[in-house]
Amino acid sequence: MDLKGKVGLVTGAAHRVGRDIALGLAREGMHVVIHYNASVEAAEHTLAEIKALGVEAIAVKADQSQATEVQALFVAAQARFDRLDVLVNSAAIMERKPFLDITEADWDRVLDINLKGPFLCAQQAAHRMLAGEGGAIVNIADLAGLEPWPVYAHHSVSKAGVIMLTKVMALALAPTIRVNAVAPGPVAKPVNWTHERWLAHAAKLPLQRTGSGQDVADAVVFLLKSDFITGEVLVVDGGSSLA
Repeated sequence: MDLKGKVGLVTGAAHRVGRDIALGLAREGMHVVIHYNASVEAAEHTLAEIKALGVEAIAVKADQSQATEVQALFVAAQARFDRLDVLVNSAAIMERKPFLDITEADWDRVLDINLKGPFLCAQQAAHRMLAGEGGAIVNIADLAGLEPWPVYAHHSVSKAGVIMLTKVMALALAPTIRVNAVAPGPVAKPVNWTHERWLAHAAKLPLQRTGSGQDVADAVVFLLKSDFITGEVLVVDGGSSLA
């Protein structure tokens, strides 16, 4: 896919990895729909950064766990650009909790945002892509979806679901829409980690350094441009899963 002049919607694009992905698409000449939920100021800042790159962009608030709000998000995108070529499902939450302490509310919250949200967004995007010129979807998974993390049980399950959702959609939506996933490793320091802990973690990796949101953005762009790849999960982890 030639990305220049196309329209992409990135969920969770206000900050962190989602922001890097949105900026990565903009640098390729794409117009961008920035989805956010609570991070209003961050979304406005990202919006200004993207417009400064010479492309068009809008920021739209939505709770992606609610079907009506997801529909409104895509209606707003359609009203502004009248097309949709790319969806990147990046929005997610990551909550640490021992397995036996996870409540029903904890489980529902994580699964609703991390798995139901991408499904709802992908369904809305697919309707529009199939009615247009086709497109591509990239889901942001996680190493936790490929290996069990006991103190992140609900997160691990949600990301494993995202990986299976990717494969199911790749078959269901072919050949008009390609669907792939990126599974990042240590690319963004957890908010509750110290800088020293982050550096110590980096030293244990085969590449002896952590990655960045830009590494994820580069992987997303690669998958969008690669027209003969679908249903795949690209691991971007500095060799973490080998160690």
